[in-house]
Amino acid sequence: MSHRPTQRPAVSLTTLAEKKALGEPIVMVTAYDFPSAQVAEEAGVDVVLVGDSGAMTVLGHPSTVPVTTEELLMLSRAVRRGLKTPLMVCDLPFGSYEASNEEAIRNAQRFVKEAGCDAVKVERGGTTVERARALVNAGIPVMGHVGLTPQTATALGGYRSQGRTAERALQVLHDAQALQDAGCFAIVFEAIPSALTEAIMPRMEIPVIGIGAGGAADGQVLVFHDLLGIYDGHVARFVKRYSSVREEMIKGVSDFADEVRARRFPEEQHGYTMAPDEIARLHDLLRESTGEPFTGGFSL
Repeated sequence: MSHRPTQRPAVSLTTLAEKKALGEPIVMVTAYDFPSAQVAEEAGVDVVLVGDSGAMTVLGHPSTVPVTTEELLMLSRAVRRGLKTPLMVCDLPFGSYEASNEEAIRNAQRFVKEAGCDAVKVERGGTTVERARALVNAGIPVMGHVGLTPQTATALGGYRSQGRTAERALQVLHDAQALQDAGCFAIVFEAIPSALTEAIMPRMEIPVIGIGAGGAADGQVLVFHDLLGIYDGHVARFVKRYSSVREEMIKGVSDFADEVRARRFPEEQHGYTMAPDEIARLHDLLRESTGEPFTGGFSL
């Protein structure tokens, strides 16, 4: 049975606010290229994030830090070509917005103008709150991100759950509220205790998308390559795999290699034909051009 939605209206910021008000869960996935965007479109998700996680899942880096603005713009343009309905949010990569409000606005504008992003995402509280406010004032919708923030994971002690002490939990709350006050339309809560999410949610007026943050959030997000079992790297505790696509891909390529080596591929149905009279003419032309009988593989 197909689960593809039929002629859904495009998801907007208003759509997400309405979903929160109505208690309707919000579905978000990452995508990094045209095919994955098409899958997200057909599956009927609400939000697609062109995440800097593409640094790891697509570009092979050990973390999100090395990915450049140009690389993420390229990935974002590809995703845009495959999307019609979901809201498209693009990560601002590490180093593209921290230095000043002006730099943040300049780079965010590139994602909107050159890649067609509907919104951008920034990480952390602190000085990022000022950047978020500047972006919003410049007319660029902003999604925040608190808890485990991969761009600064080293400073947080690595890729581990955040907010597990009362003091640190209070800081996560303050970061979330500050980003909300700065005008963010939504916030991602990553890798924080479920009890902390439950405590914060009554104080949030904007949608909260959780990833490893429990079921109290307004929606959930997973990385495309994690939920489909494409990525072979470390899998976080919060990941649920809904498919094993990588195994199927390896099997398919291995079967192809086996058939080529055994000369079972290609078969007759995989080739193209010529009309018999054209083959005969080709034989004649080859004889005329070489002066020798043609001994190739053509047959009448």
